Amino acid sequence: MTNENQDPNQEGDAPKHSDEKSALDRLLQGLWRSPLGVFGVGLTTVSITLMLVGTIIDLLGLIDNPYAALVTYTALPALMLLGLFLIPFAAYLRRREWHKYGIDREHLQLNLSHPKHRMILIGFIALSVINLAILAVISYEGYHFTDSSYFCGMVCHQVMEPEYVAYQRSAHSRVACVECHIGPGAKWYAKAKISGLRQVAAVMRDSYNRPIPAPVHELRPARDTCEECHWPEKFHGKKVKKFVSFTNNNQKDPKITEVALRIGGHNPENNAFEGIHWHVSQEVEVSYLAVDDKRTQIAKVKVKRPDGTSDEFVKKDIEVPANEEEHWRVMDCIDCHNRPTHIYNMPEERVDFGLLSKAINPDIPGIREDSLKVITKEYTSQAQAKESIINDLLFLQKERSPERAEKNKDDIIKAGNFLLEAYLGNVWPEMKVEWGTYKDHLGHMWADDGYGCWRCHDEEHSNNTGETISQDCSICHDEP
Repeated sequence: MTNENQDPNQEGDAPKHSDEKSALDRLLQGLWRSPLGVFGVGLTTVSITLMLVGTIIDLLGLIDNPYAALVTYTALPALMLLGLFLIPFAAYLRRREWHKYGIDREHLQLNLSHPKHRMILIGFIALSVINLAILAVISYEGYHFTDSSYFCGMVCHQVMEPEYVAYQRSAHSRVACVECHIGPGAKWYAKAKISGLRQVAAVMRDSYNRPIPAPVHELRPARDTCEECHWPEKFHGKKVKKFVSFTNNNQKDPKITEVALRIGGHNPENNAFEGIHWHVSQEVEVSYLAVDDKRTQIAKVKVKRPDGTSDEFVKKDIEVPANEEEHWRVMDCIDCHNRPTHIYNMPEERVDFGLLSKAINPDIPGIREDSLKVITKEYTSQAQAKESIINDLLFLQKERSPERAEKNKDDIIKAGNFLLEAYLGNVWPEMKVEWGTYKDHLGHMWADDGYGCWRCHDEEHSNNTGETISQDCSICHDEP
């Protein structure tokens, strides 16, 4: 029954405050009754808390663990974003449920004259600013973490350990991996991260290559990376390189060979570009066509000179597959300095250095020969090498003379520790990295395997007039 004196419009005009719940109130209260909504709020809160704790721990250096940083800067931000997505998604599902059961689903309205609505809006803005600030800081730290050499070498530890160990003792150990492998700019950064996802998948499936193949075919051109620091136009003239070696018959007096390398560059005296670095002069373009993945079989070489002339030198006994004809490569630093940072030693080098530095006592008869036997022995793992190398060296010396081995025991153990360090820095049986797995193109050490200068300088690449690419040693260095 209706009161006759009541204004018929009074009910519609009455303000709705605490006595009647608005759609927004019902939605927020319903969100807490939704398992998905509660999960989203909890996931966001826990992720943010752990991110802040992990960032503080990382910045203070309290934990030196790459996986802790990986979780802090990659996994937790992803979980935080997932939680933030689940909150409105749960609200959407809640409203759909109301509609399904015929519950009134009026439009959401934000009434700024309503105190509760104002508090909700202020809280939403404050939380959004806090979340965005935290996400920005974490993203910044995460970007630098994923660009660090520590990340490159330690996250996929078993896979990258050989390259990381070699890098740490190189002349470029203070240069971050990304400065050479990626270089500046967003384009190559994005390409590297996309490629990294494929590599992560290979690690998770245990389908990665053993050893890691070389060269890296997707590596950025050296003019964008190496030449940021190394300038081939700079004139270097000659550089003397010394080679020191011993023999099993003479462990005390080394053979010393000195070679004056014609590094060259732009000579200010005659305004000419000369020497080895002529190959990468900005005035010259040398390109080549290799028919194998290791770039040791060079079928053709093109040379464009400053005066506009060009030549093409062909090695006729190398057949070029049809699909390789367009895979020309412009020569750059990496084509000669193919191991500029990840440099592996050979056993003779380390043993001779040990004799020179007296880490291996040259007065012990047969120590060079026995050291080479021990260090080149095939071990199933580095763990087995740690257990065996010193004992194997002692055993070989005892076979020569038990009395002398006992007398020189301390020096033999010292030599064994030196050999063990050399082995652990160059051989990883688990990754099938052995002595000589990674060969370089500098010089002629691996010429029989197709590596080095003689890939092109073999007197067999000729142009249409019969001129060949010379093998004259004096082009690159003085006679030893």
